[in-house]
Amino acid sequence: MTKGIIINNISNMYQVEIDNKLINCNARGKLKKDDITPVVGDVVEIDIIDEEKLLGIINNIENRNNYIKRPKMANLSQIIFVVSIKMPKTDLLLLDKQIAYAEYKSIKPIICINKVDLDEKELADEIEKIYKNIGYTVVRTVANKGIGVNSLENILKNNITAFSGNSGVGKSSLINSLFSDNLTKEGLISNKNKRGKNTTTSVKLYKLDDESYIADTPGFSSFELSEIESKDLYKYFKELKQYGETCEFVGCSHIKEENCGIKQGLLDGKISIDRYERYCKIYNELKDKEAHKW
Repeated sequence: MTKGIIINNISNMYQVEIDNKLINCNARGKLKKDDITPVVGDVVEIDIIDEEKLLGIINNIENRNNYIKRPKMANLSQIIFVVSIKMPKTDLLLLDKQIAYAEYKSIKPIICINKVDLDEKELADEIEKIYKNIGYTVVRTVANKGIGVNSLENILKNNITAFSGNSGVGKSSLINSLFSDNLTKEGLISNKNKRGKNTTTSVKLYKLDDESYIADTPGFSSFELSEIESKDLYKYFKELKQYGETCEFVGCSHIKEENCGIKQGLLDGKISIDRYERYCKIYNELKDKEAHKW
């Protein structure tokens, strides 16, 4: 039995990479019986049934570090959240939703501020200060000029990485700049998943080097924040979590209560007021969804 990683899935045929070879595999029936479906990113054990034709059967799926429903994939180690200074303008509410989701899924969030050459109000400095103080990695780039790409390359080493961000922020330019011309000419990332043209939720992994992959996905436009209960949201805001555990009452929402540890963190200047206000908006959105769930 041989072990490899699923890099693509086409009509229930899984491409498993083993020693730089792609083995086309079906999943053994017992997996379907156990209601386990292989997804891109899964580490699997296979039997090779035809060496010449590179055919095999998936016998087992190793335990996953994480699993995402949309787009379906497993074992993602980090997401680079791309925001732009202009065109479109920075959406920090969306960014905080994305970061909370990544924390919930135990995926490392990294923030990429693109189009910094258009920064006339030193917005990049403000964003970088907020998120670096929390402990997040922040990278500045100008995708169409290749600025900051080297920093991204170092971050991608030995990881399975996805990029996320609103349309127009520069994800495609950043990703394509990381690959050779040949891969770029294949239309990597930039064309096949554009909204309206192809709304598939398929995922494919592209290999940068040994143990380094980029996930080609249609994006994370529908973050399942509803998977997080409103009462637990603070746990996925790193700077809020440490203060939230000092609250006087169990089940504190950290919104209106007195003697709230997070309120003390705000008074001490340890928590960004702007980010806390965004936490409150997200909390209320989740609370409203829970109230209308049934």
